[in-house]
Amino acid sequence: MPSSPQKLRKQYVNTEYPNVVLRFEDGHEIVVKRGVGKTFDIFAGETVRVLAVFDPDARERELVMTKKAEEFDNA
Repeated sequence: MPSSPQKLRKQYVNTEYPNVVLRFEDGHEIVVKRGVGKTFDIFAGETVRVLAVFDPDARERELVMTKKAEEFDNA
């Protein structure tokens, strides 16, 4: 039986966009406002989509980048 993936503690700081949404593979999302940082748990190898939200009233989101868990800063 294979072992479960390693859980990592990472962080993301939004310095560029009014709001950023981190969308994880399992579907949950974390909203990060400009000038704020958030810490989160993530499994090694997991992919996260970083989406910019320019107008919170609109449902439009722009894909900024896709990052692997290991590319985020350690918390």
